[in-house]
Amino acid sequence: MSNTTVTVYGAYGHTGRFVVAHLRERGFTPVLSGRDAAKLHELADGTGLDVRPASVDDPAALDAALAGAAAVINCAGPFASTTAPVIEAALRAGIPYVDVAAELEANIDTFADFAERARTAGVTVLPAMAFYGGLGDLLATAAMADWTDADEAHVAYALDSWHPTAGTRRSSAVSRERRGSGRLVYTKGAIERRHDAPATTEWTFPDPTGTRAVVAEFTMADVITIPSHLRIPEVRTYMTVEAATQVVAPDTPAPAPVDADGRSAQTFVVDVVVRRGAAERRAVATGRDIYAVTAPLAVEAVARLLNGEAGAAGVASAGELFDAPAFLRALAPHITVGLAV
Repeated sequence: MSNTTVTVYGAYGHTGRFVVAHLRERGFTPVLSGRDAAKLHELADGTGLDVRPASVDDPAALDAALAGAAAVINCAGPFASTTAPVIEAALRAGIPYVDVAAELEANIDTFADFAERARTAGVTVLPAMAFYGGLGDLLATAAMADWTDADEAHVAYALDSWHPTAGTRRSSAVSRERRGSGRLVYTKGAIERRHDAPATTEWTFPDPTGTRAVVAEFTMADVITIPSHLRIPEVRTYMTVEAATQVVAPDTPAPAPVDADGRSAQTFVVDVVVRRGAAERRAVATGRDIYAVTAPLAVEAVARLLNGEAGAAGVASAGELFDAPAFLRALAPHITVGLAV
């Protein structure tokens, strides 16, 4: 890896700041980009980092933001607005694109609109390389091990709290607007729109979390990433009721930092179960602060892409591109992973 320059679009956002910090810890040189020049200069103050403001409706500015970079990480939501323009710029530059989008519609659009073009250009496009989407996909892929197919995949989230960022609220609003009154599920090998309310059920997480009430079919980006390369016709995601309630409540405060790295006190458990017939395999991840742990996920992906440790070019999920167990091991100490296969 001779070129260690990585453009971070949306560098001044909550997650973008974690990504910039982690890139620097890993020896990369971030280029700070995004739509707000004042916020970029404030973030860069005293660091010596390059600032390159760029609006998504200005291709020339985006090209300048990516000039000389080895890769780009898009942290700027709503991703319905930023994904396509930044991918277009990455294709023109001929460099890998990684985003942290948890917007299902944006993830769907990326696979639908750029698969052939990215493959033809020889560029890797990696969507949803974040806590939602990327982590669940890596866990499911690792749990599958030597299975070539499964009947079901279940991804259950136990968050002790979910204080949404302003970016999460904006992205959620855009998704709701695009989706209308319906909700999306992945069943019978395809995305299906439903108009009923998701059920509440119980999920037994590994100790010490134990059995918790969860919202069934609390659909997250995992229903896009997992079946993009794994032969699993039924993919379900679940969320603890308390977290599902907090994230949509208008008076829930933003995450509050409790350490020098800016992380919140929030803790999480991600419990992934894949089933084939009567057989069941499981992978579990635990850690702290879903926004902060997105940074090592995205940066590890960039490091592996630039080291030539990924599969073929095109649009692909993390589990297809990388050795999932090795990738998960590399996330220590940020995430603790256990496999039962």
